[in-house]
Amino acid sequence: MTTGYVYHELFGWHDTGTNVGLLPADPAAGLQPFVHFENAETKRRMHELIVVSGLIDRLERIRPVHASEEQILRVHTEAYLERIRSESRLPKGGDGGDGFTPFGQGGYQIATLAAGGVIAAVDAVVSGAVDNAYALVRPPGHHAVADLGMGFCLFSNLAIAARHAQQALGVERIAVVDWDVHHGNGTQAAFEDDPSVLTISLHQDNVFPPNSGSVEERGTGAGHGYALNVPLPPGTGDYGYLYAMDQVVVPAIRAFQPDLVLVASGFDASAMDPLARQLVTSEGYRMLTERLMAVAEETCDGRIAMSHEGGYSPVYVPFCGLAVMEALAGAPAFPDPYAPIVTGFAGRDLQPHQQATVDRVSPFVADLTRSSAPT
Repeated sequence: MTTGYVYHELFGWHDTGTNVGLLPADPAAGLQPFVHFENAETKRRMHELIVVSGLIDRLERIRPVHASEEQILRVHTEAYLERIRSESRLPKGGDGGDGFTPFGQGGYQIATLAAGGVIAAVDAVVSGAVDNAYALVRPPGHHAVADLGMGFCLFSNLAIAARHAQQALGVERIAVVDWDVHHGNGTQAAFEDDPSVLTISLHQDNVFPPNSGSVEERGTGAGHGYALNVPLPPGTGDYGYLYAMDQVVVPAIRAFQPDLVLVASGFDASAMDPLARQLVTSEGYRMLTERLMAVAEETCDGRIAMSHEGGYSPVYVPFCGLAVMEALAGAPAFPDPYAPIVTGFAGRDLQPHQQATVDRVSPFVADLTRSSAPT
């Protein structure tokens, strides 16, 4: 088993300023300068744990390259790309567009490197240079839509890589699984009318974006039925997520028969995240990864590429990320020192109301067939 790994120190230099979590500092409002929730620590610490644990010696390093304008414009508008580039030249940078997605001077270059890093991971998997790959990139991407950055995301990294796989590498059918705790609205929007890309989002119900990611959102036009959303209730833990994986995600991938599986890998559903209220542990993420690897082996020779998204607990994200990386690489587990705490939280088991949500979605799997012609 060969696992590719994308990381570059420049990702830690993406500057989100002195925001107070989400909001700009404002002494008159009592908002003392602090740090943005989306800062470098979770990713930097995850990378350093991968090194310290010894896992780095089992990985194939993949050098990220900048995504080209042509690659970005397969998903985003020219006007949006130019605005981000223009604001990136300003001494204090700019914002993706929603007021919560700041970036500093030079942010455009870092964002193109993040998108290009995911492309490099996909290239390596599709070419067979590696069996699977993880791109630890920043800024994240799954909320960005064609003409707007939002939710800390500037360019839709995974969607850009998916279109690259189709248009440059000849991949036809792609399944995108998003287990970030927030709805993967940007990725869904990029493919909502396209039956050649199946999008599946497991997220906490109505956290972000507001009123996004309901069970009823199933795609439009020719893409109807090729978007699946599982809005899990707050407090869903390992076995609620695994139930969704077993009843929706795995059967949907098996029915769709993709040529490639892409994963929007956020760790903000973890039991210690400040921006959501789910209870997934590092072992839960390991089991989710193993389920995906098994169905990918059945359907597309194990081809999986993952793109890092959210996760805002600097102390716990590294262990969740390491567990995923260990599963991908078939490596022994490095002990999670938080396991005795988080596995003891009440609610880790599947609850009836969580099962009811998943059971509303599982019948939609029957609508997925390999016979649908790709666009």
